[in-house]
Amino acid sequence: MTEKNLIGFQGSIGANSNLACAKFYPKFEAKSFTTFADVFKAVENGEVKFGMIPFENSYAGRVSEIHNLLQKYNVAIVAEHFFEIEHNLVAINEAEIADIKDVYSHPQALMQCRETLQNLNANQHEFSNTAEAAKFVASQKDKTKAALCSKTAAQVNGLKIIKENMQDMAGNSTIFIVISKEIADVDYKVSPTVISLIFTIKNYPGSLYKALGSFATNNVSMIQIESFIRGGIRAPGGISQQAAFFVTIEGHPSEKNIILALQELEFFAKEVKILGVYYADETRFKS
Repeated sequence: MTEKNLIGFQGSIGANSNLACAKFYPKFEAKSFTTFADVFKAVENGEVKFGMIPFENSYAGRVSEIHNLLQKYNVAIVAEHFFEIEHNLVAINEAEIADIKDVYSHPQALMQCRETLQNLNANQHEFSNTAEAAKFVASQKDKTKAALCSKTAAQVNGLKIIKENMQDMAGNSTIFIVISKEIADVDYKVSPTVISLIFTIKNYPGSLYKALGSFATNNVSMIQIESFIRGGIRAPGGISQQAAFFVTIEGHPSEKNIILALQELEFFAKEVKILGVYYADETRFKS
């Protein structure tokens, strides 16, 4: 099996990242890794062709550590996929919903089911992955313990689904990004493309305003902007250094307005890194 046949994901069989691999890359064999950093490393060193990474949820927001990993590793975003997430409350066969006192799952899953879990009045415990939480609950053989996970994870671990659709919001979906060592070859004339980049700003008044103005003055549509503190970078005294900004814009680097916008951005910003140019998910621009 060569790396061209493999796509990496964080977690174990039945994790939502695993299900996304199966849906969007059915011809690839999915390979599990313990951490997101492990997936990035595997892509960078050629162990796998692609990595399937959860990036942002429609309800619970971004997966925080991904921004730093995108900046740290020599990989490119080559695709995005919107994937609807369904969380199920699962436990051993002897359990009923009234028995449950402790619920285990990934922090994102717990956030996405926060209101429903409050009605359950159970203790919540963070786990590295939804499927790993299911595996843990199965190993405990304790009818007071439950997990939030996919139906596949429940089946794989021999657990019973006590309650389906635990998520608070209908249409709960996660944006997955796909990373690769090689950049994507995309044509904006075929389908809409987007560009993701990271930058920091120069240290003078109004620099952020002027940096973002680079897009406005060149008629570039900004899809997303988020600030984050770069992990592990500390100034003297332990104070975090200035924030970095993650931006996604609509367009392609060959278009004139994009060229002008990026040139202007370079004047007001520093450490500009284009993370990827890729086709937008087909649902992104639907009205």
